Amino acid sequence: MPEKIAVIGAGPGGLGAAMLLASKGYKVDVYEKQAFVGGRNSSFHMGGYTFDVGPTFMSMPEIAEELFKEAGKNLHDYVELKELPMMYELAFPTKQVKMYRDPEKMKEEIERHFPGDSEGYDRFMKDTRVKMDALRPILQTKMDRYYEYLSFKILRALPQLSLGKSLYDVLSKYFRHEELKLGFTFQAKYLGMSPWECPGAFSILSFMEHEYGIFHPIGGVNRLSKALAQATEELGGTIHLGNGVSKLILNERKEVKGLLLENGEKIEADEVVINGDFSHVMSTLVDDGVLKKYAPEKLAKKKYSCSTFMIYLGVNKKYDLPHHTISFSDDYKKNVEEITQTQLLSEDPSIYIQNASVTDPTLAPEGKSALYILAPVPNNLSKIDWEKHKQAFRELVLDSVEEKTGFKNIREHIEAERILSPVNWERDFHVYEGATFSLGHHLSQMMALRPHNQFEELGNTWLVGGGTHPGSGLPTILESARITTNMLLEKSAGRKISHSQPESKEAL
Repeated sequence: MPEKIAVIGAGPGGLGAAMLLASKGYKVDVYEKQAFVGGRNSSFHMGGYTFDVGPTFMSMPEIAEELFKEAGKNLHDYVELKELPMMYELAFPTKQVKMYRDPEKMKEEIERHFPGDSEGYDRFMKDTRVKMDALRPILQTKMDRYYEYLSFKILRALPQLSLGKSLYDVLSKYFRHEELKLGFTFQAKYLGMSPWECPGAFSILSFMEHEYGIFHPIGGVNRLSKALAQATEELGGTIHLGNGVSKLILNERKEVKGLLLENGEKIEADEVVINGDFSHVMSTLVDDGVLKKYAPEKLAKKKYSCSTFMIYLGVNKKYDLPHHTISFSDDYKKNVEEITQTQLLSEDPSIYIQNASVTDPTLAPEGKSALYILAPVPNNLSKIDWEKHKQAFRELVLDSVEEKTGFKNIREHIEAERILSPVNWERDFHVYEGATFSLGHHLSQMMALRPHNQFEELGNTWLVGGGTHPGSGLPTILESARITTNMLLEKSAGRKISHSQPESKEAL
């Protein structure tokens, strides 16, 4: 009989692992607390409009293509991807800058707004291409032993890790104009971090966008999770929606032998893959006194990402504006410090707006738009009273959007609205302290210092998702599914999922 594998959580990491394992003949059951798949990569419908809950674009779809190929499937049978040649527009106090994937168009735009800095763009792309090649093996393989720091792949990558330098420091080597530096460092927000604190190695984030492009799946990025779920079921896996897990069942050797569901049912399993938010799971599904390294009091002392304040709007107007807009506060550094250090609600927030209806007509009725507005804010360690401040902050965000971008008079056109505050992330999506991007990506919490893919404190237990190696973001979460599945297969059957060729040279 095939081994029984239980997966906790139907996010993209858990579903990616489930699809790969089901394709190898294992009996796979996915238990999801919500009534839908995807977790933070899910969708919801409201008044004829469709919204992604979390991620709003796909980068490096080659990784998803490889996972589907290994499972005997074709991603493009499930998802229609559309590349955005103009990736996003940056709204600064005195200028609007369009960011293109095409290098020549990008350099023309740089010279138009930041004379003399296009040469720095060429150097940045050339140097970071070398960095990416050096870091790729680290991001594609397990990093759960300290001796691996002495391996050839790490020693080769050391010069590219930009040790002791922040992301902002690294970009300052290439650009003189302050706003252009921000245009290549704001991606630190994808990790919920400050460019002045984020390790310099993460200059690969903006490089990935410019090198590989960004893509919109028709129907929203949630289509990735739904595609993984469909493929899993086609391969014989079972997804149990509305079936939350209340406890991990352990034996005396701290080996997980199954799950206790919230409905009281006990499920036996030979191996368990955890895709829930790491700190939430370890704080709630494991009895007190079992964990040492990741005991609740130690988890509370970890560094966590920021959170996000979300406004989803269905408006009865078609805004002929960019698919993605990033509006910077007048004092961006102060805004970032308020989010990550002083943990205050900013009076001048930076804001991201997705206007996906300009690309995808399936998301809103004809002549209307589905707008997704995000403001990074402190996580719930800040103790901000969101019931008290939610409405005032909503007004502040909409005022800023209307003042600084082309999205004018939004309030006059609202037909449907939903708000998610950090409290909602914690309460409704079970995200520890509402830290939307999970554990922080400081060097002290990366690679072997991050919770291991083969969880070190419990037997038969495996981790996928943003809380383990290699980290947050859809591409790396999918890589976590591949790394973890490789390790599990090596343990149970001596088989290994290989990186496809030649696609793997394009993967993380």
